[in-house]
Amino acid sequence: MKPDLFESPDYYNIDDLLTEEQKLVRSAARDWVKRDISPIIEEAAQEAKFPKQIIEGLAGIGAFGPYIPEAYGGAGLDQISYGLIMQEIERGDSGVRSTASVQSSLVMYPIFKFGNEEQRNKYLPKLASGEFMGCFGLTEPDHGSNPGGMVTHFKDKGDHYLLNGAKMWISNSPFADIAIVWAKSEEGRIHGLIVERGMEGFSTPETHNKWSLRASATGELIFDNVKVPKENILPNKSGLGAPLMCLDSARFGIAWGVIGAAMDCYDTALRYSKERHQFGKPIGSFQLQQKKLAEMITEITKAQLLAWRLGTLRNEGRATSAQISMAKRNNVDMALKIARDARQILGGMGISGEYSIMRHMMNLESVVTYEGTHDIHLLITGMDVTGLNAFK
Repeated sequence: MKPDLFESPDYYNIDDLLTEEQKLVRSAARDWVKRDISPIIEEAAQEAKFPKQIIEGLAGIGAFGPYIPEAYGGAGLDQISYGLIMQEIERGDSGVRSTASVQSSLVMYPIFKFGNEEQRNKYLPKLASGEFMGCFGLTEPDHGSNPGGMVTHFKDKGDHYLLNGAKMWISNSPFADIAIVWAKSEEGRIHGLIVERGMEGFSTPETHNKWSLRASATGELIFDNVKVPKENILPNKSGLGAPLMCLDSARFGIAWGVIGAAMDCYDTALRYSKERHQFGKPIGSFQLQQKKLAEMITEITKAQLLAWRLGTLRNEGRATSAQISMAKRNNVDMALKIARDARQILGGMGISGEYSIMRHMMNLESVVTYEGTHDIHLLITGMDVTGLNAFK
């Protein structure tokens, strides 16, 4: 196993914009990735297995619910700290970051935001510690970019709800202890339900044969007349706006996370360009390779500033969904392009598992699609600036 020699680029001295606490949080996450992720991630990806032994470490660095108050087991950190943790984890692997993102923004966040005090106390501390793992059920086989068209539904049966339907492309589902499931009531209103493993009729078949996010567990959620206790409904918000608020938080984490993947590709390519010799000198001395590297560091720097400003707005409670959407789309697209250029710098070695680039590239092909595709986010920005809805 090659040593992890990663050095984080900071071309515009963006560290000057961070607090000491934020830098300490980032350092803890970076050290953990170097120690516990880098030595195992290539093998995990090759074998298409989620390394469950990392769950304790993720909890230890505060990756589960970083911004959830300490009273409920969270770290009580700000939004930039959350982003920095996601950046460092995705520098290791997008699939590992997905595991943390889902736990934080799609499971703990809705329980904290839309749940009652009993639900918060019951679930959040165990989710923060990793004793419980969760997943988020919104996407359906026939309803991806149009989640409002979902057909998963529940009926009021007096002392419980009867849930039927299916969800797919669900990160963490094969091993999740609970699922936050979005379903329609008999009146057609969308509600969040906490479904627990072991409930009769609830199953989570795993999705196999993925070429992307291979070190992340993906599956389905199947509900066949599942009896859900009435106390498991999230009472404080309903409608499509509730899951979309969760996605805002997760997309914010992605906007930061993919910077880590881009940084790793850039750092690998830069190091390789100085070590690899052709025609009697390092390939980094050739103009076309310098062009690629110069464009990479420029785009990373722009993405860093975009994410930092968005984090500041989130801390102030002023970030809009459209602003989050722009950052998610821009930064994922940036990371994909950098992965592709970095692969070219490495030539044939770029496809080898000896280096991280091809794994990052394959992972990012999922990240550019999930939680809002590249094109959907373009339309969100278009609608925001024109006031005209292109979705209908």
